[in-house]
Amino acid sequence: MLQVQDVSTYYGPIRALKQVNLHVDAGEIVALIGANGAGKTTLLNTISGLLNPRHGQILFNGRDIAGQSPESIVRLGISLVPERRQIFSTMTVRDNLLLGAYHRFRRDGKSLDGDIAKMYELFPILAQRQAQLGGTLSGGEQQMLALARGLMSQPNLLMLDEPSVGLAPLMVREILRIVAELRTRGTTILLVEQNARAALSIADRGYVLENGQIVLEGKTDELMKDAAVQSAYLGKRKNTDRA
Repeated sequence: MLQVQDVSTYYGPIRALKQVNLHVDAGEIVALIGANGAGKTTLLNTISGLLNPRHGQILFNGRDIAGQSPESIVRLGISLVPERRQIFSTMTVRDNLLLGAYHRFRRDGKSLDGDIAKMYELFPILAQRQAQLGGTLSGGEQQMLALARGLMSQPNLLMLDEPSVGLAPLMVREILRIVAELRTRGTTILLVEQNARAALSIADRGYVLENGQIVLEGKTDELMKDAAVQSAYLGKRKNTDRA
């Protein structure tokens, strides 16, 4: 579904991504892990059109989308749920959801009530909060709203940027449960997470990004057994022999 081929992205003279290659197949959850500043958000922003790559191709269902506008990319079927939610805090839950489908409404003008009802089924707490302002929700509820808003565009590929950030462990588990359920409902997911253990626990495959470069890739069970991944991201130290 998605192929990133030799992509390099710059901030002025600084190269933030260095010939990145990855792919996401239909029906997968693919995790992208790495430390703060590794380039994970830069990669998502490049795929979604918020940044333009200086080199390389981004193919979505065989079509090169590099350099297209964010709105065009949403129309093609890619939705980004940004880091720290970025919901509209002065608008109601329902209005936040409607804005997630603005391009569809502009295109055909059809009622979105049925789609909103599906979001309330998936996230029952949002049905209870639908008249509340987004800014009055808890952190976990705001993350659910951000997820639901992203789904309102009916994406084929949903990209999640650090959905667990700032959340209590119990809410992290709930968000991950919902992400895994979305895959069973047919949504393909590219999951960016600093919480490597959480991401790898639900993903099919994973990539490790360091200093703007992919340094490791593989099935998640293989990555979780990798000594370097264990040491750097899973809190396990390498065994060392005593002299």
